[in-house]
Amino acid sequence: MNTPDARPTDDVWALLRDVTKARIGLGRAGNSLPTQRVLEFQAAHAAARDAVHDPLDVDGLTVEIRKLGIGAPLVVRSKAASRGEYLRRPDLGRTPADLSVLPNTGADIGIVLADGLSPRALTEHAAGLVAALVRQFEDRYRLATPVIATQARVALGDHIGQALGVRTLLVIIGERPGLSVADSLGIYLTHRPVPGLTDADRNCISNIHPPDGLDYEAAAATAAALVAGARKLGRSGVALKDTSRNELGAGEVPGSD
Repeated sequence: MNTPDARPTDDVWALLRDVTKARIGLGRAGNSLPTQRVLEFQAAHAAARDAVHDPLDVDGLTVEIRKLGIGAPLVVRSKAASRGEYLRRPDLGRTPADLSVLPNTGADIGIVLADGLSPRALTEHAAGLVAALVRQFEDRYRLATPVIATQARVALGDHIGQALGVRTLLVIIGERPGLSVADSLGIYLTHRPVPGLTDADRNCISNIHPPDGLDYEAAAATAAALVAGARKLGRSGVALKDTSRNELGAGEVPGSD
């Protein structure tokens, strides 16, 4: 028997839904889900599909990045000629079509903005994330001209980094959309990038999509710590660990205030 102070089960799930995007406590209507939950699932699935297939607004992104004062981005693409081919042939997304527009800069850090599997994520978050990275790096390292890469996989950055002649490369890429998040960015850091490296040679900072995911300042602080560590260690990947929290109090996250 319920007492006057007893909380219905559905209210308990409602409280948990306030702190997670996970699909929890969906309920039931007979042998199926309630109509509202089915519609929510269909909407989330449609948003994920749109995030994959909607093309990147290269001109709009170029304008936003130019405002940051690090130069007008150069634009390259992979050998995947269409979105359909990009999805069917991951190998083409890792191979550049033409990098002749890229100068050898000899810079400390290169930044590649890659559409990946969610161009929408770049549209929503790239400018804010790059601005945070610039604040971390501008007085410490020389930045190469930023590059926008379309129909791009992470490994395309190795070719771009080699062409730019940078010491450390950051590939900011739209992550695979899910039913909870369709606009998440990841940063893949590679020290001394050359074609032929594997994921074991990189470090990844993922789930960047404020306000629900990692915020720009925290992601940039982690990237800065990894860059410093890679320069000291002489390599990136499995041997390189994130030290961004070493000087913070327990449970404190950089940029969280």
